[in-house]
Amino acid sequence: MSRIQKFRVIPYLPERLRPLEKIARNMWWVWNYEAIELFRRLDVELWREYDHNPVALLGAISQKDLDAAADSESFLAHMRRVEEELDWHLTKKSWFEENYPDFEGGEIAYFSAEFGIHESLPIYSGGLGVLAGDHLKSASELGLPLSGVGLLYRLGYFHQYLTIDGWQQERFPETDFYNIPVSLLKDAGGKSLMISVEFPGRDVYAQVWEATVGRVKLYLLDTNIDANGIEDKAITDQLYGGDTEMRIKQEMLLGIGGLRALKALGKNITVHHMNEGHSAFLAVERIHMAMSSHNMNFNEALEFVFPGNVFTTHTPVPAGNDRFAPELIDRYLSHYYGKLGVSREEFLALGRENPFNKSETFCMTVLAIKTAAACNGVSKLHGSVSRNMWKNIWPSLPVHEVPVSHVTNGVQILSWTSDEMMRLLNRYLGPRWIDNPVDRDMWINIDSIPDSELWRCRERLRERLVAFSRKKLKDQLYSRGAPKTEAEKSDAVLDSEALTIGFARRFATYKRATLILRSMPRLEKLLLDKERPIQLVFAGKAHPRDAAGKELIKHIVNLVRDERFRNKIVFIEDYDVNIARYLVQGVDIWLNTPVRPLEASGTSGMKVVPNGALNISTLDGWWAEGYNGANGWAIGKGEEYDDPEYQDDVESLSLYNILEKEVIPMFYNRGADGLPREWIGRIKESMKTLCPQFNTNRMVREYTERYYLGANKNFRKFSDEGFKRVRELAQWRKRVSGNWGKVVIKDIIFGEEKEVTVGSRLTVRGMVNLGDLEPDDVQVELYFGGLNPAGDILEGAALPMYMAEKRGDGVFVYEGHMLCLKSGQFGCTVRVIPVHRSLVRKFEPGLIMWA
Repeated sequence: MSRIQKFRVIPYLPERLRPLEKIARNMWWVWNYEAIELFRRLDVELWREYDHNPVALLGAISQKDLDAAADSESFLAHMRRVEEELDWHLTKKSWFEENYPDFEGGEIAYFSAEFGIHESLPIYSGGLGVLAGDHLKSASELGLPLSGVGLLYRLGYFHQYLTIDGWQQERFPETDFYNIPVSLLKDAGGKSLMISVEFPGRDVYAQVWEATVGRVKLYLLDTNIDANGIEDKAITDQLYGGDTEMRIKQEMLLGIGGLRALKALGKNITVHHMNEGHSAFLAVERIHMAMSSHNMNFNEALEFVFPGNVFTTHTPVPAGNDRFAPELIDRYLSHYYGKLGVSREEFLALGRENPFNKSETFCMTVLAIKTAAACNGVSKLHGSVSRNMWKNIWPSLPVHEVPVSHVTNGVQILSWTSDEMMRLLNRYLGPRWIDNPVDRDMWINIDSIPDSELWRCRERLRERLVAFSRKKLKDQLYSRGAPKTEAEKSDAVLDSEALTIGFARRFATYKRATLILRSMPRLEKLLLDKERPIQLVFAGKAHPRDAAGKELIKHIVNLVRDERFRNKIVFIEDYDVNIARYLVQGVDIWLNTPVRPLEASGTSGMKVVPNGALNISTLDGWWAEGYNGANGWAIGKGEEYDDPEYQDDVESLSLYNILEKEVIPMFYNRGADGLPREWIGRIKESMKTLCPQFNTNRMVREYTERYYLGANKNFRKFSDEGFKRVRELAQWRKRVSGNWGKVVIKDIIFGEEKEVTVGSRLTVRGMVNLGDLEPDDVQVELYFGGLNPAGDILEGAALPMYMAEKRGDGVFVYEGHMLCLKSGQFGCTVRVIPVHRSLVRKFEPGLIMWA
C-alpha cells in the first residue's frame, strides 16, 4: 500500500458544551454519578453501545443532538454543576495537604501491570487491576502527590465468549487509543514523548500516554510504533499474553521504561511503590541511575534506593510469582552486570532466596523484597502466609519476625455503590460521608435509615440486575446462533423477588466456583422451592491456558441448559467492570468459596457491602478480619485441610446448612408490612462494621502513614550532605558483613532456678565475642517465649540487653531481664544483630547470630 498520511478527527462541540470535553477526559467521572448521568442524557443508547465511554460518545453523537443539548438550559445547568464539582475536587484542600504539608516537593510513583479504572480503559484482567485503579481514585480523593505507571495494551485482556457446548473461547479486539480517555504526551519539540529500553542487540522504544484520574496522572507505555520492529511492537499487545520471554520483556518495559518515562517527565519521585513483582526491575534501574548521577558504587546505590521502595505482594502461592531462568536473565539483562559493577552471580543473587544456590531461578518477588524497605501482604492472614512463604530469605529468623507486614485491601466505595443507594446514604448520613468514608461514627447513622426505604432500594437493585441479566443472556444466545424462540426464553430467566446469590471472579480452581453445585439433589430442592426459591448468577473468566478453570465454566453452562434450572441459574459471559457493577449492586448474597489460605485478600465481597448485600464466605483473605458473627455468614471456622475432596465435602455441607437453616428463612420471614426485619438488621450491621474499614481511602491512608511518609523522609535524609549517610552506611555494612563470621555467643549465664512463680523477674547474661566489631555495631537481644512440644520457642519476644562488663579481646558480657507473666514451659536464648542509626529494616539476610 502507498504511504499513508495520518490525521485525527476530533468531535466538534458547540462553545457552550466545551466543558464536556474537560469532564470526559478526567476519569473522575467514573465515581461521580451526576457526571455519568450527564453523559447518559446525551444519548443513553449510544452510551451503552460505546461501553459507557464519554470520549467515544462525544465523537459518535449526532450534531443535531449536540445542538439540542446546547440549547437546553436544564442540560447546561446540569453540566455546570458537574464542572463545578470537578473543579472543587481538583482544588479543595485535601486530607494529605492538611496533615502533611512538609511532604511538599516529593512524589509517589505507583507501578502496576494492570489498572482497572473503568471498562472504557480495558487494561485490566481482574482483582489486581481493579485494586490498582481504586488505589489511584482514593489517592486523588485524599490528595496524594501520586502518579501511576503501567502499560497501554492494544489488545488488552481477552474478551470471553462461549461455544455451543459451553467451552470458553477468547477474542482480542483492538482498542482505539484515540477514542478512550487517554492523551499522547509530547516533548518540548511537539513530537511524541519517547523513552527507550536496551534489549538484546537493539533498543526498544515506547511512547507515553496519559490518563487523568481526578488529581492523579496515570502514565502508560506503548511500543506499537514505527520505531520498533514487528516483534517489539507486540510487547504491549496483550496483558499477561505470550510466553515467559514476552513476560520478561513486558516487565523490563514496565519497571525500567516506566522509571525512565517519569524521569523524562521531570517527576521528582521520592517513593516507588511496586504493586506486585512485575515492576521490580525498577530497583535495578534506580541503582544504575544513582550510580550514574551521584558517583556511587553499587553498594552505596543499593543503600540509597532501598529506603524509597515499597513492595506489595498479592500472591499466596509460590507458583504465582514470576521466575526467570538465569539464561533468560543473561540474555536480557547482562548489560547491567558491567554497568552496576557486579558479577553475574551477584546480580542473580538479588532474585534468589538462597544467594549461593546457582541452580535457583531469578524470582521477581525476591528481587522486590530484597530491594524494598517496606514489604506487605494484602490481608492479615496473607501477611502471615507471605512471611512463611519467604522465610528462606532470612533462614535463621523466626517466621513471625520475617519483615513482611500487611495492609488489608479495600474498595473505592463511590465507584461501586449504586445511584439509588448513594442518594439514600446522602439523605441519612449527610454528604460528608463521601469525603470521609473511614469515619466509623458516621456509619452508625445507617441505623437511622427506615427499613422500608432500605428494602425498597434493595428491591429496585435486584430488579435492575434481573433485567440486565435477561438482556445479556439474550445477546449471548443470539451471538451463538440460537434460534429466536430459544433466545426469547431469556425473558423469563430469574425472578426479581427471589433470593439472588452471585458468584463472579476469575475461574481459578482454588476459588471453587462449583462448590455450591456439589450436591445437586440438595441444591435442586432450594432452587425449585415454590415458596422460598433461590437463584444463582455466575460470571467470570478462566485464564486462556487454564483448562481446569474452563471445565468449571463448561460445567455451569451445561447445567443451565437443564430445563429444570433454565430460569434459576445464569452465566453472564465476558465479565468486566460493568457486569461487576450490576452484580455487586443487585445480588442479595455474595458467595466466596476459596480454599483457605489461597485467597490473598479478595475485594469483590467488599463491593457488595455498601449496596446492602451480604457475604457468605470461607474465612479466608479479608473475610477472616471482617466477619463478626452478625454481619454475614462464615463457611467453617478457618480450618485448613490436607485432603481437598474431604474439604469440599465438609464445606459444601456447611454452605447448604447455612442456606437452609439461616439465610433462606431470614430472607423470606416477612412481617405484617412485608419487610424482612431481621435480614435488614443484618444488612445494617454489615454496612456499619465493614464500610468504614474495607475501603481504599482507609487503605491508602494506611500506606501513606506507615510507608510513604517514612520512605520520603529517608530519601531526603539519605540525599543530604552529598549522600553522606549513604556512603557511611555502605562502608559500615561492608565492614560488618566482612567481620560477622567472627561474632560468637560464648555462653549464656542463667540462674539456678528451674521453677519460678508468676510475676518473677529473671536475669540472663550472655558472653559475646564481637571479634573485630565494636559494641556500637550490634544489638544483643534476649529472646524468650513459650515452648512448643519440640522444645522450640514459639513466636517469642525480643528485648535489648545492655552491656554489663567488658572482658577484653573483643569479649563483652550483656545482661537482660524478663518478667514471667503467666505459667507454663518457657525458654530463652541470646542473639546478636547489627545496628546502625541509618538502617531502615531491623533484620538483614545472613546477619543474625544465635547462641
